[in-house]
Amino acid sequence: MAFGGGLDDGDDVVSEINMTPLVDVMLVLLIIFIITVPVLTNSVRLDLPRAQSAINDVKPQTVTISITADGAAHWNEEAVDEAELERRLTAAAARTPQPEIQLRGDRKAAYEHVIRAMAAAQRAGIEKLGFVTEPGT
Repeated sequence: MAFGGGLDDGDDVVSEINMTPLVDVMLVLLIIFIITVPVLTNSVRLDLPRAQSAINDVKPQTVTISITADGAAHWNEEAVDEAELERRLTAAAARTPQPEIQLRGDRKAAYEHVIRAMAAAQRAGIEKLGFVTEPGT
């Protein structure tokens, strides 16, 4: 078993793979792909028309429902009774996009009054209802 440069005999078959031609072929293919890909993407030159358009971003209105300590409801600082509150919530639920309802309850308000406002919003079909609080100190 001779592991050498093969200078001993000319009759032995070389079982090693010569990688140089494979690397050369791969480099040539790589260069061909690098050159042809930009040509394929922009094959037809067009002078496309230019248009300006404003983004139609409709933001939903925010409605604040405030419940005071005595249980009175306010729709955006306007005093409303329970029937008027339900009527306005039903009208707000029918709008597209629906306004976001922010519920603000006084700290001393009875829990029942806040729950009535929440139930009215649910019956009307309001999808976005949030509570507004002040951070504690």
